[in-house]
Amino acid sequence: MPYSHHSHSGQFCPGHARDRLEEVVEAALSKRMQVLALTEHMPRHDDDRYPEEVEAGMTFASYHLENERAYFEEAERLREKYQGRIDLLVGFEGEWIRPQESADLVRRSLDVYRPDFFIGSVHHVHTIPIDYDGEMYGRARQVAGGTDERLFEDYFDSQADMLRSLRPPVVGHFDLIRLKSDDPDGSFVAMKGVWERILNNLDYIASYGGVLEINTASLRKGLDEPYPKAEICQVRHTRRAGRWAPPPEPFVFGTAFKEPEAKTNTLIKQQTGCPGAKDPILSLGR
Repeated sequence: MPYSHHSHSGQFCPGHARDRLEEVVEAALSKRMQVLALTEHMPRHDDDRYPEEVEAGMTFASYHLENERAYFEEAERLREKYQGRIDLLVGFEGEWIRPQESADLVRRSLDVYRPDFFIGSVHHVHTIPIDYDGEMYGRARQVAGGTDERLFEDYFDSQADMLRSLRPPVVGHFDLIRLKSDDPDGSFVAMKGVWERILNNLDYIASYGGVLEINTASLRKGLDEPYPKAEICQVRHTRRAGRWAPPPEPFVFGTAFKEPEAKTNTLIKQQTGCPGAKDPILSLGR
């Protein structure tokens, strides 16, 4: 049966998703899911608020910390209420914006709430959101040197810093950086510096037993492939004479669906050549 390790609700991620958290759980039940991980976003400092948060006066002290507390409280209530009907994992999605500050915030959430797990994601490069809109992506690209390729390199460098600092059990939307690029469905392989960084990051994820999610939010946003692209998933994480070899296994997908009243765009990942993959995972992610 399908299950997910990445979900959001409009209740705790307003402007980012829809519906109350309990409605998301009910939507998962309607799809006969056995396991659903609740993974709302962790707090961000005031300098890193999105425009709608600034406009609404949401601050780190007055909103983000209280929102996080309320989320974990509601998640535990739902876990108890739906026990026996669906296994609810309670976690969160981490941010990586300013390395030391971001690491401190992630560790604070881990220490205070003791979640089942967390997702390690990168949504910012040079402290600028890269998946919010084209204007912000363009600003980040200019800071990186003016080309998508340079920004891709900086993104995977930032991801590498996050991986080494936090060692997240699940890595979110591995190649999110392509979403707002000029050619979001293009290949990374021809970009030597980018591809080397991708392979290095996959190597590190495999070294500590991390897992890549398959996140189909990209399909909902008009891309041809989920995150990560097939060319990344087809990398077998075994070195032969110091070189990379493709996997003998195919990449097996299930059915994608989108729940109209909840953020439940999904895709099954079964035994694959993805590094660290041991069991199927499913994403209802961003």
